[in-house]
Amino acid sequence: QLQASGGGLVQAGGSLRLSCAVSGDTLDYYAIGWWRQAPGKEREGVACISASGRSTYYADAVKGRFTFSFDKNTMYLQMDSLKPEDTAVYYCATDSDLQGLRLRTSWQNWWIWDYWGQGTLVTVSS
Repeated sequence: QLQASGGGLVQAGGSLRLSCAVSGDTLDYYAIGWWRQAPGKEREGVACISASGRSTYYADAVKGRFTFSFDKNTMYLQMDSLKPEDTAVYYCATDSDLQGLRLRTSWQNWWIWDYWGQGTLVTVSS
């Protein structure tokens, strides 16, 4: 089970740190990722890390501003220089099978990921 937290209201230019804790398991051997969904828009990939921990991928919209990290039981998304367009519900997810080329080329396809957290709302005011 994945439990996301850390969302809230922040002014443009500010920072937030999201967390997603796993219960009953660890993050070992799972690809992990963050998505977001703004009102009226499709869910979009924000970042993911391979199961080995050696590869990290970011969406172009967040490169240089967001940092994805993890430890044994929790994944984190440090969000800096936030913009109003970052406003969305943020979701975390894991998958035990995604790896290699398929992960690198398809990670932003949310429907191929197995396990999802409940989402946490981030609102960035201008």
